[in-house]
Parts: sequence; structure tokens; C-alpha cells
Amino acid sequence: MDAELAEVRALQAEIAALRRACEEPPAPWEEKSRVQKSFQAIHQFNLEGWKSSKDLKNQLGHLESELSFLSTLTGINIRNHSKQTEDLTSTEMTEKSIRKVLQRHRLSGNCHMVTFQLEFQILEIQNKERLSSAVTDLNIIMEPTECSELSEFVSRAEERKDLFMFFRSLHFFVEWFEYRKSTFKHLKEKYPDAVYLSEGPSSCSMGIRSASQPGFELVIVWRIQIDEDGKVFPKLDLLTKVPQRALELDKNRAIETAPLSFRTLVGLLGIEAALESLIKSLCAEENN
Repeated sequence: MDAELAEVRALQAEIAALRRACEEPPAPWEEKSRVQKSFQAIHQFNLEGWKSSKDLKNQLGHLESELSFLSTLTGINIRNHSKQTEDLTSTEMTEKSIRKVLQRHRLSGNCHMVTFQLEFQILEIQNKERLSSAVTDLNIIMEPTECSELSEFVSRAEERKDLFMFFRSLHFFVEWFEYRKSTFKHLKEKYPDAVYLSEGPSSCSMGIRSASQPGFELVIVWRIQIDEDGKVFPKLDLLTKVPQRALELDKNRAIETAPLSFRTLVGLLGIEAALESLIKSLCAEENN
């Protein structure tokens, strides 16, 4: 993901430069050499390889298609980006061949249905031997979304000033969110009498009711968690709602051990198959 995101940003910079080159009117003959040298110095492009504006437009189209492919692959689409640069190099630094630059970035985009805005600063220090850069400030603004589980992760990413973790984890979080949503919707449509979604398919819980045994319910709580390192993983728990009389008659403690048994089932069958197995077992009891 890190390499893909870096490639996206590089392609965007090239696209912006090529677009400006395509739209730039021809300079007067006496200014032609100066304009070409200036363009090369800023964008580091070799214009000798371009035969006409048609070549530039063809290359622009190619780069845009590559960017579209990467956006489709990662699910991350950057819509707007702006940058301001401030030279912080002092006279003393100049004498030592050290350059210090602060970049202020603002961008907006989305990862599937999740929309975000980022404001961040990157401090670059370059000497004769190497170039180092670090994110010195990060502010993440998330648009109102169904993904309430993201709030804690966003705060952690801001605190760590970790852009790569934000994009990487957001990508995998959205994949799990969409999978949970589609699974809940599928089971509700397949077992409409047994399954209920009190907050819709986008919620983190699904209920299973027994029509033949009033008061007996199973609730699946499916959370999407992001750990300290940004790893995204699902966590499923089974909650039981049963009448007190049923608990007293449960001599084998099947109800008490049901949550642990459910986790074992998920490990053996996978999430979707385990949920369907649970629903079928409850429906089978009703049919007997």
C-alpha cells in the first residue's frame, strides 16, 4: 500500500505538470529558450522528446489512466490537492549546504463511501549526503459517515502523525465494513423471519429471533477493530437473551458456553458460514 500511495502522488504531480504544459500558450521566439529552461528546472521534464502538444496530451491520457487504475486498486481517490512551500533555510544553513523547507498540504478525497479531508505539514531537510522528511502536523477531518468505529483510529493517526498508517488502515477497514454490510443484508434477505437488523445493515449487530420460543434471541456483535500498529481485523461476539426459566433448565450450560462455542465455529467455518449455521440451527429447532 505504501508504494502504491507514493506512486499515486507521483502520477498526480506529473499529470498536473503535463496539463499546464498542454494549456500553456507558445512563448515569443526570443523568449523560447528561457521558457524551456524554466519549465525543465521546475518540473524536471526533458521537452526535447516531445514533438507536439498531441504528444503531451497522449502522455497525459496515459498517466490519467494509470492513476485511475491505482485508485480502483486501492479504493482511494484524491480529488483535490494544494501545496504551499516555505523556505526555512537560514544563512548559517546555506553556508553549510543545508536546505530546510516546510511544505503545507491540503487534500480531500474518499475511500469508497468514506470521505476525508487532510491538512498536514512536511518538513524536509537536505544536505550534501541525504534528504530527510517528516510529517510535523496532521489534521484529519472525516465527513459524517456510517463508520462510527473510525473515530478512535483517526485520533490515533493524528497523534502519531502517520499518514501511511491512515491510508493503509482506512483501505482495509472499508473493505471489512462493506463485507459486514453485504453479509448482514444477504442473511436478512435469505432469512427474513429469523434475522432482524434494528439499525439497518450498516450497524455492527444482527439479531436472530426464535418464532417458536418467545423471548429467546441471539445477538451477533461484529466489530471492526484497528490495533496500535494499524492492523485491521474483525471481532465477533455472541450475546444471548433467554428467559430466566430457560437458564434454570439448562443443566448442560449450553447457553453459558454459547459465546465460546460460536468463536470456535467462526474459526472453523469462517464468518458468513458460521452465521448461517447459527441461523439454520435455530430454524431447525423450530421446524422439529
